[in-house]
Amino acid sequence: MYRANKGYNQPQGFMGNESLEERNDEMEGELKGKISALKSLSIDIGVEVNEQNKMLKGMDDHFDSTHSMFSNTIGKVLKMAKGQHNYYIYYLLAFCMFVFLVLWIYIR
Repeated sequence: MYRANKGYNQPQGFMGNESLEERNDEMEGELKGKISALKSLSIDIGVEVNEQNKMLKGMDDHFDSTHSMFSNTIGKVLKMAKGQHNYYIYYLLAFCMFVFLVLWIYIR
């Protein structure tokens, strides 16, 4: 039968109860240190998860407000496009010509 700690099961001479208890105390101390490290790590992970959740909730709120702003803007543009006056095409053309003129002057 295979055992992970087979070195302790084989007789290596006489080991008193005191030395076994000392070894157990050392191992107990190591285990307590590892447990406390794991506990602090899990607490840190929990804090980080909470902060990330707050950040994601804030981003979601910002995206919702941006979506509603874009929806309103697109609605206004469509309402303007359906209107009787079709001057917006001329305004758009004049704006494009102005931008190209400014870029042409800047590049020269």
